[in-house]
Amino acid sequence: MPDTSAFLAPVTALTDLVLPAATARLILLANHVLSSAPAATERLKAHAGRALHIEVEGWRLPLPTPPALTLCITPAGLLESPDVGAAEPVADLRLRMDLSQPLEVMRRLAAGELPPVRVEGDATLAADVSWVIANVRWDVAADVERLFGPLVAEGMSRVSGQALAAARSVMQGVAGLRRS
Repeated sequence: MPDTSAFLAPVTALTDLVLPAATARLILLANHVLSSAPAATERLKAHAGRALHIEVEGWRLPLPTPPALTLCITPAGLLESPDVGAAEPVADLRLRMDLSQPLEVMRRLAAGELPPVRVEGDATLAADVSWVIANVRWDVAADVERLFGPLVAEGMSRVSGQALAAARSVMQGVAGLRRS
C-alpha cells in the first residue's frame, strides 16, 4: 500500500481548521430541520441534558476518518455541542453510521434514504431518536421559496429533480456493473 502520509498531513491540518466551523454549521442545520418538526422537538425535550455520540464506521476513503461527534439535547429539544473545556459527557446513546460502501451510501442518499445507522444505548432515547431519524426531513424547497420566492423555487426544484434522477440513474448503472 502506498505511503499517503505526505498527502494526509496538509489534509489533516485543513480538517483541523475547518472541522469546528463545519460542525457548528451542521448543528445549526440540524436544529433548523428539527425546529420545523414540532413533534420531533417534543420527543427530544423529554431527554434534555442527555448526550448522543455519533461515529463513522468502515471509512475506506484515502482521507482522515471523520471524528466522532458528541451532541447534547437542550431543554428546547434541539442539539448543541458540549461546552468547550468541559469534560466530554458520557454518551446515553451511540449512533454508528456504516460508510464502508460509499457508493451504496450515495445511492441510498440519492433515493432519499439514510445510510445504515446502528443505535445503541438507552431504549427510550433510542426509540425517540430513531423516530426522528425516520420521520424528519429537511424541506429544502420550502426554504428556497422563503428566500427567493415561488418562481425561483419552482425552477430550482425542477432542476434538482432532474439532477437527482440523473444521479439515481448513474448509481443504478454502477450497482448493475458491480453485480455483473
